[in-house]
Amino acid sequence: MFWIKNLARISQTTSSSVGNVFRNPESYTLSSRFCTALQKQQVTDTVQAKEDVVNALEPQRYDGLAPTKEGEKPRVLVLGSGWAGCRVLKGIDTSIYDVVCVSPRNHMVFTPLLASTCVGTLEFRSVAEPISRIQPAISREPGSYYFLANCSKLDADKHEVHCETVTEGSSTLKPWKFKIAYDKLVLACGAEASTFGINGVLENAIFLREVHHAQEIRRKLLLNLMLSEVPGIGEDEKKRLLHCVVVGGGPTGVEFSGELSDFIMKDVRQRYSHVKDDIRVTLIEARDILSSFDDRLRHYAIKQLNKSGVKLVRGIVKEVKPQKLILDDGTEVPYGLLVWSTGVGPSSFVRSLDFPKDPGGRIGIDEWMRVPSVQDVFAIGDCSGYLESTGKSTLPALAQVAEREGKYLANLFNVMGKAGGGRANSAKEMELGEPFVYKHLGSMATIGRYKALVDLRESKEGKGISMAGFLSWFIWRSAYLTRVVSWRNRFYVAINWLTTFVFGRDISRI
Repeated sequence: MFWIKNLARISQTTSSSVGNVFRNPESYTLSSRFCTALQKQQVTDTVQAKEDVVNALEPQRYDGLAPTKEGEKPRVLVLGSGWAGCRVLKGIDTSIYDVVCVSPRNHMVFTPLLASTCVGTLEFRSVAEPISRIQPAISREPGSYYFLANCSKLDADKHEVHCETVTEGSSTLKPWKFKIAYDKLVLACGAEASTFGINGVLENAIFLREVHHAQEIRRKLLLNLMLSEVPGIGEDEKKRLLHCVVVGGGPTGVEFSGELSDFIMKDVRQRYSHVKDDIRVTLIEARDILSSFDDRLRHYAIKQLNKSGVKLVRGIVKEVKPQKLILDDGTEVPYGLLVWSTGVGPSSFVRSLDFPKDPGGRIGIDEWMRVPSVQDVFAIGDCSGYLESTGKSTLPALAQVAEREGKYLANLFNVMGKAGGGRANSAKEMELGEPFVYKHLGSMATIGRYKALVDLRESKEGKGISMAGFLSWFIWRSAYLTRVVSWRNRFYVAINWLTTFVFGRDISRI
């Protein structure tokens, strides 16, 4: 091997240098330094040669998945493990297709209950459902897989995607790249939190979209509570640490504010009595909170939040600094915890795709969830929106929209597969049947203190049932308990709610 020969040359050079030292003792120091430097250089060259050999073997070790052959099931590749992607995986007929999922997380997050995990009402595992439980074929079928990776490139002409593994960092394991060929591709890669280009948001704020976000919020909140009791802290610094600021008055921001106010009223006042009068919650919104709800319900929510001690501020954030944010009128708002919940926008991967886009920058689709400019590529969920040519308005980025798009697309694939259109380029002239039609089922939001809002109208101008109060809270809990994906997690959620009611929230900082 190449590096063995290099080691032999190192040995010969070292022997020659030692002989010169004995013939000329005065040159001992110089020869020793020269020998050491030469050894280091030779060893470096040897290590580099070994890395070059390993890198040369990488493409052979990690080719990926080749195109399917005759006699094999066609392959459906799903990018993403959110509401839309997991609903496709759940509904697809695995007797017709092999399914492959590529995502940087191996679970689906039940986002409507995510805010409850931040303050200990629910445990984190209660809102996370493993992909292998949603679609068991991924664990047991030889042609179905889940890959912990991100998609870095899409080659629609060759029907393949380029992926890169997700690791804990290059210091532990260097990521590698691979390719996956597909017959049908589903882009369900979601969206990113919108920062509107405001300086300091990414560096200082915490979003509320993933389980690790909720974990970070919980640790930060409990850390600030504990530090505020330590002797020697100044009064101003204590007030800053205990000031929780939420930016964004949509359902997520309002629900988190309600959960936080409940946590303060019921748990903090009992277990952190020394600082109970200093902790505050401020909700900042540029316009009206819960703008999609009935006006009567919005006014009720404002009244209840004020009773819970949540301060509502109307304003636009101009800049975020490490310990304070600045509003458009120049007001400075110090904070110890900043949660950012102002909606979503296209991800960097979606922006990089050379596909037609909708007016909001999302992947443009037609009424059958197809990307019209390429074959066998479909897009659903928050990453997609109707093209202007369809004459349809873009649907809101809601879980119920994504879930129903996923259900529709899974049924469409099953029909196509049974009709012989499952393989690549085999459904060009196929009649796809009825297009997707979305009917809004209503909106719900909890606002704390056993109160919630239920708005069952199809639109803000439409007619229908809208209610608020304790009965609405009971409906909210019942509805979401039945919507949790598995019976296992339904059991977890029910037990967590019961233990919280009886014993209070867990305040351990783990």
